[in-house]
Amino acid sequence: MNTPDEIETADMPPARRGRRRYVLDTQTGFLLRKAQQRHLSIFSAHMAEGLTAQQFATLAKLLEVGPSSQNSLGRQTAMDNSTINGVVKRLHQRGLIDKIPSPDDNRMHLVRLTPEGERVTNRVLPLAQEITRLTLAPLTRSEQATLVRLLRKIG
Repeated sequence: MNTPDEIETADMPPARRGRRRYVLDTQTGFLLRKAQQRHLSIFSAHMAEGLTAQQFATLAKLLEVGPSSQNSLGRQTAMDNSTINGVVKRLHQRGLIDKIPSPDDNRMHLVRLTPEGERVTNRVLPLAQEITRLTLAPLTRSEQATLVRLLRKIG
């Protein structure tokens, strides 16, 4: 018996008959993108201070780890050099982060939260937790734990 993806149709070119159909709605990348779109929609509706997801991630990581080189910060937040550069520039312009010389390497600067950046980050952390809750709301607690474990595994 043929599965729905394997059904041959008379109007299909002969070269395609017998091949599995590519059904976009079943593809991992497509499903991940839809989940990402859902999350970003929730994020933009609930996040304060005009922060983007990348800006929030940068602030949250700096609060977590303290001063960091921009290169390391990009790796820790899964952003390429161009993206983290733009994020750092915009957060610096807003007075939420600044750069200080590295005590270990005079050629390097570290990015750190300013006092205002720390206040803003602490103020929006509960919103971020609510965004996560809303993003995962369609799942049971067990499914949420499984999803997070599997995402860590493939990421």
